[in-house]
Amino acid sequence: MIYEIQLQTDRRDDMLDITEQVKKILVQEKVQDGLIVVYSPHTTAGITINENADPDVQKDILRRLDEIYPWDDEKDRHVEGNSAAHLKASTVGASQTVISSTKGHII
Repeated sequence: MIYEIQLQTDRRDDMLDITEQVKKILVQEKVQDGLIVVYSPHTTAGITINENADPDVQKDILRRLDEIYPWDDEKDRHVEGNSAAHLKASTVGASQTVISSTKGHII
């Protein structure tokens, strides 16, 4: 089964929690046990897992990625001006594999 989740961000750097959208698909499809691969085909978006217990962690992750890959580096040559986004996405990765346990709960 392949499903698509449409996302929209308001900022150039953002982290979105898609846990509920993924859980909804699992319940809808009555998935009890298995593996879920969450993948972004976009070259400037990455997939990571974060517990979301403290919103400052997201801010820290974004801040540290921006320190490593600043948006305004004059040496960047990519004509679209988004080399930082490509580098950040490559660092974070394009996918995560998650285990689904009985009754559609994500472990």
